[in-house]
Amino acid sequence: MPCPWMLWIGLLMGVSAAVHAQSPAEFRATSPAEQALDAAAFSGVDESIRDHLADVNSAVVVLGGRVVYEYYRDGNPATLRDVQSVAKSALSALTGIALGQGRIVSLDQPVVALVPEWASLNGDPRAASIAVRHLLTMTAGFDVNDPTGTAAAGTPATAWARPLRAAPGQAFAYDNALIPMLAAVLEKATGMPLADYARQQLVTPLGLEEPSYQRGLKMRTVDMAKLGQLFLQKGAWARQQLIPESYVMAATQRQNAGGPPVSMPYGYMWWVVPSNTPRNTFMASGYAGQFIWVHPPLDLVIAVTSTVSQESQRRGQALQLIRGRLYAAAQKRTSSPVR
Repeated sequence: MPCPWMLWIGLLMGVSAAVHAQSPAEFRATSPAEQALDAAAFSGVDESIRDHLADVNSAVVVLGGRVVYEYYRDGNPATLRDVQSVAKSALSALTGIALGQGRIVSLDQPVVALVPEWASLNGDPRAASIAVRHLLTMTAGFDVNDPTGTAAAGTPATAWARPLRAAPGQAFAYDNALIPMLAAVLEKATGMPLADYARQQLVTPLGLEEPSYQRGLKMRTVDMAKLGQLFLQKGAWARQQLIPESYVMAATQRQNAGGPPVSMPYGYMWWVVPSNTPRNTFMASGYAGQFIWVHPPLDLVIAVTSTVSQESQRRGQALQLIRGRLYAAAQKRTSSPVR
């Protein structure tokens, strides 16, 4: 959803080494035998997307830490794609890293303890008790009604000065303005520009390609899948614990009932799919069909991008694809003798 805070999130991604080089940042290599089984399991999916799901622009499926399927309507895996609010989940990752390093003492640390210059901007005494946790869970309490998830964010200071509708922690309300606010908090906590911190702690370790953040964050679909894989692996990547496991588990579990625009339970900037499995399916969701869908029972990550339009949002083809053909093909692939 195009809005000013996307420029903040764009700074998260920084510059990285090219992912085509062999390095610990890569997904697991694929053997010829595995490739043949992958092709059989996903046979016909290209045609189904091309002919019946015109909104879908790209898809990457990672199974067992290995890319088993890719689709690009433009034929170009390197295309940087508009991910919309999927960027929120990247910011959640950086918050977890800062917490693990002690730069944020606790998720219950008041925001004004980290950004004291905001204390005088809001006369409501309840504002002093807004904590980092409330920003992550969309429960800060500001007076906002954004059921479509498309409201502009404004500047962090202006957003902080808004009136409160509820006590912090009391109720979920989707609020784009919390994103530049949390970005500013992270800059204070780390003592450096967010782009520098992200480059050191997230972009380089994962080997992400340099994105664009003109008119919103744009990144490769495979890099979306890497972010999902990092959370599937409980914050570990290439034998390094980048994000504390306890944070990742909490981030991808229900913290509140959530609400529009996705209307699912909410974690720490990840949506949680209700299920009866030991570890819930969770997802990053962006306007008009941008998704990172993580299904731990199958060790599965699916990243999909779509055309950004009201019509694409209404049709919901990306989610149909994820829950339909891609999930069915992944299930079929797991039953094959070579994983």
